[in-house]
Amino acid sequence: MTEDRRRADIERIMEPLKANMPEAGDFGFEAIRRLGNPVPMLVQNSGGELLQLWLEPFGQDYWLEPGEAVYVTSHGTWNDHPFETVHEPGCLTVWATSFFATVTDREGNEFPPGRRDAT
Repeated sequence: MTEDRRRADIERIMEPLKANMPEAGDFGFEAIRRLGNPVPMLVQNSGGELLQLWLEPFGQDYWLEPGEAVYVTSHGTWNDHPFETVHEPGCLTVWATSFFATVTDREGNEFPPGRRDAT
């Protein structure tokens, strides 16, 4: 791969960050939601074990109990598609290609990152 090609690939990936960052102002939940253009994706743990949801590009971890579901919502602009996903045993990685995403419960409330005590 040529240096020009590598540079073009990096620029293509960085375009959404450059476009969205000035509008967001920060990476807080409400700031991200103000970017608009929401595209939600339902993520549900249909298995019998705890499922890790890993949100990229910033490496936030969320943990879903069996039967639990959340919405991962991309905000702002992106190239081609709002998400990329990778499934591995016990973990689903979601890459928000806009660099800005929220995770909410089914009612639209912010879903807490990190592992929670079982209730």
